[in-house]
Amino acid sequence: MKQFAPRSGQAGFTLIELLIVVAIIGILAAIAVPSYQTYSNKARFSEVVLATGPYKTAFDLAAQSGALTNINQADNNSGGIPAAPSASGFVGSVTVVDGLITATSSGIGGGVNGVETTITFQAGGITAPVQWTKGGTCIAAGLC
Repeated sequence: MKQFAPRSGQAGFTLIELLIVVAIIGILAAIAVPSYQTYSNKARFSEVVLATGPYKTAFDLAAQSGALTNINQADNNSGGIPAAPSASGFVGSVTVVDGLITATSSGIGGGVNGVETTITFQAGGITAPVQWTKGGTCIAAGLC
């Protein structure tokens, strides 16, 4: 039979080494989780920003074709601008009033509910090319 010789040293990790690894993982998680939440909210909010696209295009077409002679004609369901859609996904509402497009989010977690993006045209009237300025509370929230 074989005889087992006593070992002179143990192999493995010390408690301090394990605590350092746990601390490093904790620091990385503390940085990564908020960044991931911000990234996720931006991705969700991009659906709201994209929902304004058809209204901007319709406004541009109406301005170029001469269908809009006054900015007060640029409302939902008039002057070539589509009707307001029903809420779906993360888009709560999209409205157009006097050339001001307002899209509001809904159902986005992380305290983002009600954050809206407002797209307006610059003071150049309704002549082409129409220049759009992005505004609203999404800028302060860091979503657009």
